[in-house]
Amino acid sequence: MTREVYQVLKLCLAAGLLCVASMASAQTGIPILSAVQEAGGTTEYSVTLQLLALMTVLTLLPSLLLMMTSFTRIIIVLSLLRQALGTAQTPPNQVLLGIALFLTIFVMTPVFSEVYEDALKPYSEEQMQFEEAVTAGQLPIKRFMLRQTRQEDLQTFVALAESDDINTPIDTPLSVLVPAFITSELKSAFIIGFMLYIPFVIIDMVVASVLMSMGMMMLSPMIISLPFKLLLFVMVDGWTLLMTSLSKSFI
Repeated sequence: MTREVYQVLKLCLAAGLLCVASMASAQTGIPILSAVQEAGGTTEYSVTLQLLALMTVLTLLPSLLLMMTSFTRIIIVLSLLRQALGTAQTPPNQVLLGIALFLTIFVMTPVFSEVYEDALKPYSEEQMQFEEAVTAGQLPIKRFMLRQTRQEDLQTFVALAESDDINTPIDTPLSVLVPAFITSELKSAFIIGFMLYIPFVIIDMVVASVLMSMGMMMLSPMIISLPFKLLLFVMVDGWTLLMTSLSKSFI
């Protein structure tokens, strides 16, 4: 119900903005959506069109966060860790999402700073046109994704796209680079998850063998092994080790 109300409010707000823009346009004679070709060959877009593009970007922001940053690998590894520990809903999903979000911000801060310095700041100071700012803002994100993308995954999607105008990896369009990046991130997350599972599986096997040898068939090994797994994770300072390893995996 809350989600439906939120969607209705968002639609009403968008309709209200369009009505206000239409009234302002009718009174002042300024077109709502316009693109003016300037003498230098560049195109100057109206403020309303720029606001429309900004609202579109904000709508797609969750998808961009999932698909073009370190968020995917981090949240999958944290989820696999919770399953390996056997703690069911502890930590809860909200905590895992918060950890993944802030760790993503920590990892992506150099990239975001580069995007700001190379694209957003010059564009806000009217030193760069909109198309130039978009192109300049893509480069740091592309370089980050290329560093994390396996060569074979990139070649696979380039071959599927049948694109002949890609001379260097940086020329790869986002429509090809993003799927290759996500595929590599899933592989990396599963490899890290496999390494996390090994010590906890060993503890489960040892506890199950001991219980069987004692004839305690009706006692669940998960109940007995959980304290030992938690003790092992705390003794090796598991959270610090995991956060450090995840952060360094993107360097």
